[in-house]
Amino acid sequence: MAGETQPRPQDEPQPLEMELQRIEAAGVHDGSHVIRLHTSRGLVLAHYYEGPGSTGAREGVVLIGGVGGGFDSPARGLYPRLAKDLQTDGVNSLRIRYRHPTELEESVLDVLAGLAFLQAVGIESAAIVGNSSGGAVAIWAGTLSPTVKAVVTLATQSYGTGMADQLSPRPLLLIHGTADAVLPPSSSEQVCRRARQPKELKLYPGAGHGLDEVADELEAFLKSWLLDKLHAAARPAKKAS
Repeated sequence: MAGETQPRPQDEPQPLEMELQRIEAAGVHDGSHVIRLHTSRGLVLAHYYEGPGSTGAREGVVLIGGVGGGFDSPARGLYPRLAKDLQTDGVNSLRIRYRHPTELEESVLDVLAGLAFLQAVGIESAAIVGNSSGGAVAIWAGTLSPTVKAVVTLATQSYGTGMADQLSPRPLLLIHGTADAVLPPSSSEQVCRRARQPKELKLYPGAGHGLDEVADELEAFLKSWLLDKLHAAARPAKKAS
């Protein structure tokens, strides 16, 4: 919100540890595998979209919502559409339902459990996309997992993003609508100022908090950006001459 205060990184407690103890397949839903992640802190539910025909280093994307919980998605069902679209490029996606969606620290732990699952199935490079309060979750989790190679926030809050300066050298993309009446675009602008390069701020004129007005354009842009960053992370680094 416009007047929210910004916690300094040293003021933010580190997440408590959570162990991924068991992975259980629980059926199929709308083209995804329903996954139960049994952890030392409770059950995390997820939908896993496996990309067929992956070659080389396997890549994944974690898609997370805001305080509404559940498998919510911005931009007129962006998440399930994007996940299915990425499948055609051999990229795996995981949508996570938080155990306690109003608790930032617990939500970060849920994402780390999801990343542990992706590692268990052979994913070597992953990006996180977080909507609204999930933007703070994505940034925080991104600083804690070496598997994460890129982070995207959609209409993020600024509270809880004090670790944004620790994401580098991972690229950070911040997306916001200029007509957002829930969290103003200044929230993303604050995070962008705090973050180090590489970073990018993309504002959609006239779009609200849910980004419904630019759903199709957003999906195409986001897919291209994610593929570019994940493929770049998978390429071997050039040796210095």
